[in-house]
Amino acid sequence: MRRFALLCCVAAFVGCAKSDNQPADTTPAVATPPVPPAPKPIVLADVAGKWNVKGMNEAGDSTLVTYVFTATPDTAGWSIKFANVAKPVRVHVVSVAGDSIVIAAGPYPSVLRKGVQVRTTGALRLQDGKLVGVSTAHYTVKTSDSVRVVRTEGTRAP
Repeated sequence: MRRFALLCCVAAFVGCAKSDNQPADTTPAVATPPVPPAPKPIVLADVAGKWNVKGMNEAGDSTLVTYVFTATPDTAGWSIKFANVAKPVRVHVVSVAGDSIVIAAGPYPSVLRKGVQVRTTGALRLQDGKLVGVSTAHYTVKTSDSVRVVRTEGTRAP
């Protein structure tokens, strides 16, 4: 009887023991997509020249304004020239970092809201040969409708 009990204990022990030889995982490995390279850092010379720009609503489905944007290889001489406005608006280069150029302009008379002064800030990038970005216009008014976001897209002028 002792032998029988001992054999049962040994059989139970062997049956419950973990096997170190796990079966091989046969599921196919999922390839991790490669990390895209970081965009090339932008320099002012990359955007130097004249650009025909359209300013669109946030959805990008309606053009609000068009203008000629002039950029130079340094921070001096940047400007926006609206049609039917005699004097160009001076643009300040606030910073250049990574793939973006941060700019600011104003106050100047708004071409979208007659009789109202506006200040704009925005970031520009080169994307597929176009100068693209988003600007925020801050209008000097006493109502709650004082800010507008404008998407910009420019092509090099010939």
